[in-house]
Amino acid sequence: MTISRVWRRPTLDAVAAHAGVSTATVSNALNGTGRLSEATRQRVLAAAAELGYAPAGTARALARGGTGVLSLTLTTYGDLPVPYTEIPYYAQLVLGAMAAAHKRGYLLQVMPSSMSPWMWLNTPMDGVIHVEPRADDPVRSILRERGIPMVCGGRPPQPHWCDAWVDTDYDACLRLLLGHLAESGARRIGLTLPLHDDTYPHLVADAYRSWCDEHRMPALVEEYDSLPDYFTAEQDAVARLLDHDPRPDAVIGVYSDSGHNILAAARHRGLRVPRDLLVACISEDPDYATTTPPVTTLSLCPDRVADAAVDLLIAVINARGGVDRRRIVQPELAPRRSTRRPETDAGRR
Repeated sequence: MTISRVWRRPTLDAVAAHAGVSTATVSNALNGTGRLSEATRQRVLAAAAELGYAPAGTARALARGGTGVLSLTLTTYGDLPVPYTEIPYYAQLVLGAMAAAHKRGYLLQVMPSSMSPWMWLNTPMDGVIHVEPRADDPVRSILRERGIPMVCGGRPPQPHWCDAWVDTDYDACLRLLLGHLAESGARRIGLTLPLHDDTYPHLVADAYRSWCDEHRMPALVEEYDSLPDYFTAEQDAVARLLDHDPRPDAVIGVYSDSGHNILAAARHRGLRVPRDLLVACISEDPDYATTTPPVTTLSLCPDRVADAAVDLLIAVINARGGVDRRRIVQPELAPRRSTRRPETDAGRR
């Protein structure tokens, strides 16, 4: 005898029972609403994924006149093309946002980094995650004109610039990285800093200078123009740092390729890493595990930023109260050979 099994869509009650919470908690977790702990929210989402439950976000949106579509866009520079998908941070953020949106029953479209106003005015969407908005940003005014909610990935240039935002804790970032370098013996830590009109380099610089003041160490900063050729510009900035007298005993950079640029500048000066110079950078690039030497990196955890941004955008779209519209993600440090002096290794034998 053949038994026919018909798949039935799991119910909200089933997800609640599996997660050990109420149906109201499940609804809040899936809609990004309510005052839930992150652990509870993640437990509900995991239970929904395990049971194969997909909230009918698109159907609900259509019922209230929406599209069930979320958009994600990255900061624009006029007509200048930026290869975002080749940069590990943005690639991870985009994939994380897609997964988070699908998990909550929404579609997510990634908008080109340079679009005509006509496209922005006519592309169907319920809300937008706008990554790293600039002070002179063309996206905001168009979205305001259409009345489309916007959540920023990265702190906005002014208060009340967007409906909500998600960002990494840069004070914690610099404390982790600088503290690690200090534990490795660094006492003169240099920073290469891009000249840019988004908030990221300014927040990093403030956290760096605050840490240096607190620990009574000199703040050694060399700025460089990040456009159009930031590879050469950053290497020149590192060279200027290494011309200081006395020379820095460590250098950190804040872009994905900064570690490669600092290593290249150190080699050009005949400096050995880590014996003569400690090197670290803020990056998601896995290639740093195999450079010579492997480079210490600090991760901004873009997958967590993306998940929180999607969660927050859905909450804003649903216009529910009691939502914290500022969310902070904690960084992670990956210590490697470039910040471990040879005498440290000898002391462990």
